[in-house]
Amino acid sequence: MDGAPAPAPDSQPSAAEIAARYGLKVSGARPTLVQYIRQLWRHRFFINEFARAKSQSRYTQARLGQLWQVATPLLNALVYYLIFGLLLGTSRGVPDYIPFLVTGVFIFTFTQTSVLAGVKAIAGNRGLIRALHFPRAALPLAFTLVQVRQLLMSMGVLLAIVMIMGQVPSWSWLLAIPALFLQAVFNAGLALIVARLGSKVTDLAQLLPFVLRTWMYASGVMYSIAIMAQDAPFAIKLLLDLNPAAIYIDLMRFALIDSFTSAQLPPHVWALALGWALVAGIGGFLYFWKAEEQYGRD
Repeated sequence: MDGAPAPAPDSQPSAAEIAARYGLKVSGARPTLVQYIRQLWRHRFFINEFARAKSQSRYTQARLGQLWQVATPLLNALVYYLIFGLLLGTSRGVPDYIPFLVTGVFIFTFTQTSVLAGVKAIAGNRGLIRALHFPRAALPLAFTLVQVRQLLMSMGVLLAIVMIMGQVPSWSWLLAIPALFLQAVFNAGLALIVARLGSKVTDLAQLLPFVLRTWMYASGVMYSIAIMAQDAPFAIKLLLDLNPAAIYIDLMRFALIDSFTSAQLPPHVWALALGWALVAGIGGFLYFWKAEEQYGRD
């Protein structure tokens, strides 16, 4: 009326202030690391049952069913024996070549299938992620558990082949238990890493088979690294010695095959196996947990 400024309207509280006032939290917000581990422990039965269901349903359309879990690596070993062992001669200088080869194929297949299953753990289960609330790491861990169960089934066949080819059970066979445990932790870490990457880059699932095939050729599955790399430069030898896939394969060969001695193992092999398990397991878990709130939102 007389030129005085109009009173300012009452300021409205922001959404953040309202949420704080009523104790509201962001839906799907990432929990703390300790909370996340506790959530995973509470969902351990879900992980186990999900893995069991996946194991049973994987070969339901195949006539031989779950026998393919064993038949597939056996057929691969046969092909590698014909091509590499006979035609290319990588069996020369390798005693007990068939147990040597079959052990390498079965152990590398454990890592290979864990990675290939892990890359689709999030991208292939978006409906489940959006429908239910659970720690997303349960999925890649469940898929790793599927591969562990398949490996345990395959181990019976592997041990039978090793014994048929002349190996006698001994106390050294017990070394297979810690070796497989460390490899399982390593595989779980890789599965968590590729699960996060695969949730954003769906084409990664198409690229990984080529990466894994190259990794297999560098891991001494079909040949002896100690023989093939004896004249290689120091840097190449070091890379081959540090290759985690080759480390776990060598530990299993050392455990099961008498002619595979400690002289063929890289230095500090058990420390390397433990180190890779811790780096991949802990690092993969932390890497996956960091993006927990992003899964299923795109």
